[in-house]
Amino acid sequence: MTVSIGIILVLCVYVSLAVLDQISMQLGPYSPLFGGAITGLVMGDLKTGLMVGATLQLMTLGVATFGGATVPDFLTGSVMGTAYAILANKGASYGIGLAVPIGLLLTQTDILARMANTYFQHRADKFAAEGNYRKVEMQNIWGMIPWIVSRVIPVAIGLFFGQSVVSAINSFIPMWFMDGLKTAGAILPAMGIAILMRYLPIKKYFPFFIIGFVMMAYGGKSFSILGAALVGLAMAAIYVIFKKQPATTSTDVSSSTESDDDDEVEIDD
Repeated sequence: MTVSIGIILVLCVYVSLAVLDQISMQLGPYSPLFGGAITGLVMGDLKTGLMVGATLQLMTLGVATFGGATVPDFLTGSVMGTAYAILANKGASYGIGLAVPIGLLLTQTDILARMANTYFQHRADKFAAEGNYRKVEMQNIWGMIPWIVSRVIPVAIGLFFGQSVVSAINSFIPMWFMDGLKTAGAILPAMGIAILMRYLPIKKYFPFFIIGFVMMAYGGKSFSILGAALVGLAMAAIYVIFKKQPATTSTDVSSSTESDDDDEVEIDD
């Protein structure tokens, strides 16, 4: 199975738009969940795309490029991992196992993109000193090119040689290593949840955590994730409602009763 030129172009356009979203408004298309879902949708296997993208999404929660730090490029990893999983027809675990090292490897292209971007930023400083604000704006627009190229080129090359790349991977990597990748892919969702839990106030709200765990561990066959999420939403709403209500004292109740009586008297008058 090969990837058609049309699909490659569509995914390259998507990756370009996702990169622009990533370095600007961050509305969501840059996330691995979108990357896996759109790749799966375009290649005719949305389920695999969602599984790969959702797993990588869990791993990226709470991860950000603070201070310009480079993080794994799981957007590109989700696109290529999903594509390779569909090409090889070996399931989402295969794609997840490949997406992680791809995302880690592409941190090098991210560093190159940042280095190339400094050229435009220095030019922007120069034009700012000259008071030419129009050219300052243009330098920021030109600066988007290294970001886009650093993601689009690996995706285009990887998808163009898709079946060859998959065959090379399958022939080069021994079976025991592939089994290890699949096992790692199955474990990664649990690791993503563990990373997410480090950022949640579990100690403060542990009763809610226990309730959710009991629902899924003991009622998993009759209780879906959506049902547990809706129960959690309802409990969070109840918590917020009661937390906002001030404590009612006996004095307040008495004065409130008197006030009500006064109001009733006024109404009667």
